[in-house]
Amino acid sequence: MILDIVKVFGPSTVAFFIGILLTPILTHFLYKYKMWRKKAGKRTAMIGKAEVYNSLGSRNNKSGNSAEVGTPRMGGVIIWASTVVTILLFFLTSVIFPGETTEKLNFLSRNQTWLPLFTLVTGSLIGLIDDYFDVSGRIGYLAGGLSLKKRLTIVLIIGFIGAWWFFFKLNVSLIAIPFVGYWDLGFFFIPFFMLVMLAVYAGGVIDGLDGLAGGTFASIFAAYAGIAFFQHQIDLAAFSAVLFGGNLAFLWFNIPPARFYMSETGSMGLTLTLAVIAFLTNTVLLLPIIAFPLFITVVTNILQVCSKKFFGRKIFLAAPIHHHFEAIGWPSYKVTMRYWIISMVTAIIGLILAVIS
Repeated sequence: MILDIVKVFGPSTVAFFIGILLTPILTHFLYKYKMWRKKAGKRTAMIGKAEVYNSLGSRNNKSGNSAEVGTPRMGGVIIWASTVVTILLFFLTSVIFPGETTEKLNFLSRNQTWLPLFTLVTGSLIGLIDDYFDVSGRIGYLAGGLSLKKRLTIVLIIGFIGAWWFFFKLNVSLIAIPFVGYWDLGFFFIPFFMLVMLAVYAGGVIDGLDGLAGGTFASIFAAYAGIAFFQHQIDLAAFSAVLFGGNLAFLWFNIPPARFYMSETGSMGLTLTLAVIAFLTNTVLLLPIIAFPLFITVVTNILQVCSKKFFGRKIFLAAPIHHHFEAIGWPSYKVTMRYWIISMVTAIIGLILAVIS
């Protein structure tokens, strides 16, 4: 038991310090090559030009210019790079110094961490490519980054690979219904998996205020570290805890005023990995509680789009709802901190429900 606790908390701490150490290197690169958007403003995927969003004062820096111009993107590299380095560090230690303790501390395993590691690296690298073309100012096929259609297609492909692995390699087709039992989806598990991954990925647009996404994801992965630990999936618990540590390292530099933004290289990798971990712990139906801020982000976006399309008016001044709170006068730091509180509370509630159900 003691070694299991060390196995979870040790790598998490290591990931945090690795992230802190990597940040000066990344910061130097991002500012040297001006890895930020060359023009401020945002167009939403479904409702056209986001006038309210673009006018929010909280997006401006001290000089009065938009914070999007002058603040680099790609900060999410800190999260996944610190995670990958930590995993390799413990794996190589077990290989170079074989022994009962080092092998026990290695948490890279086929049945628990191969798939979430695959989704983390794949999603993050695709997001990195998207970020590069978004900030490079180049004119061409990928100018401005990958289109929404391309990104959704990529997510569905990754979702299919993950669903195939679960269904054919791990023989998983059951979905746990809290306090009820299990529901065997059979072959329909595959499209259900893909749909869930797509929905969780949509929640990545929570990366809209300094510190908001980092703090939210930290709470979510901390909860899943606890859930996996209680399920005796210690490798997965350690993996989730490492993501928690990496998010804390990122958050250290992302609190207002942000040194850099998480952007797609962080949000895509984290959301896709979150979906996989939810299925590995069979808590996918508890995701709306554990990851409530992501859930409400998606819901408010959908409600806004549907209201404008069918009724010709908006429900919120701006969507997702964290921008609505900005629009009605809340300072961005107040929105962020209240989201942190909500994230921690709902994550704890989800953890409790997962353990007792």
